[in-house]
Amino acid sequence: MSAPPSRIPVAVLGATGTVGQRFIDLLQGHPWFDLVALAASQRHQGRPYASATPWRLGGEMPTSVAALPLLDCTPQALSGVKIVFSALPAEVAGDIELAFARAGVAVFSNAKNYRMADDVPLLIPEVNADHAAAITQQRKQRGWPGCIVTNANCSATPLVMALKPLQQAFGVRKALVTTFQAISGAGYPGVPSFDILDNVIPYIGGEEEKLESETLKMLGSWEEGHGFVDAPLTVSAHCNRVATRDGHLECVSIELGRQAEPEEIIAAWERFTPEPQQMKLPSAPAHALIYKQAKDRPQTLLDRDAGGGMSVTLGRLRPCPILGYKFVMLGHNTIRGAAGGSILNAELCVSKGLL
Repeated sequence: MSAPPSRIPVAVLGATGTVGQRFIDLLQGHPWFDLVALAASQRHQGRPYASATPWRLGGEMPTSVAALPLLDCTPQALSGVKIVFSALPAEVAGDIELAFARAGVAVFSNAKNYRMADDVPLLIPEVNADHAAAITQQRKQRGWPGCIVTNANCSATPLVMALKPLQQAFGVRKALVTTFQAISGAGYPGVPSFDILDNVIPYIGGEEEKLESETLKMLGSWEEGHGFVDAPLTVSAHCNRVATRDGHLECVSIELGRQAEPEEIIAAWERFTPEPQQMKLPSAPAHALIYKQAKDRPQTLLDRDAGGGMSVTLGRLRPCPILGYKFVMLGHNTIRGAAGGSILNAELCVSKGLL
């Protein structure tokens, strides 16, 4: 692991929202990154963070940020910051993130705006760490000293992590996934209580399309001088909103490239030790994937915080009469699928000397 010689000054854009608060929480005491500034929309500017923001995570608001003034989301307001973690909504993220990259700042974004761009890494370090090399081509093509790196949609992230070791060992031809997604995935205040209580909503705008397309990019390859090449894989998704607070549960059926026994599949998951775990990056969980043998696991309430919310939990592997095998998996949507994943992306890029 190549740690920086001193802590890098970082800021959070969109600091008042759900994902912004996750960033703040996860950056407390970070060995590589020093959270020095917070930014938000103009209506909050100049106010101390504590007076502008009801803290919605467990415990108390960190004292280190309570008195920080909320600044404008511009490079000029955040001068001296080397990395920004963007929790901005897609409606405003595009131009703001471009401005920071042009100003020489590394942007690690949760927004969808640039995920599918042909020179922007859509990164999960355990899955496609080599895609970070696209940063060099991005800088050359766009003529800017900074960069934009995105993390994936919060439902695509656990799916891709579960499929990666199977792709490596057996090949994967098809995947059919049905998601049961927590209300925190819609931000705050999110879905009205009258709509979600006693209900399952079988539609999340744009979610199925993102899950299907992002999976192909992440499981595909990066070819220097050419770009990203999608994986030869067919993905079909059904996305549902359910009345859980955090954690996306997903039921998956897969067709492998070759025949495999159940024991081989489980072994591929359990032996999965990708680059972040080998390098012991600060936010990387000891085990990227955890397989539960109990017949009723994973469960959202019991397993979403595995590995500090950074591990994906799997279980119930069994034959599928249509595609071959089926299983259940769970990932924490605002930690691994959002803020935590973005911080791990930054750690990977720092360790590779790309920032």
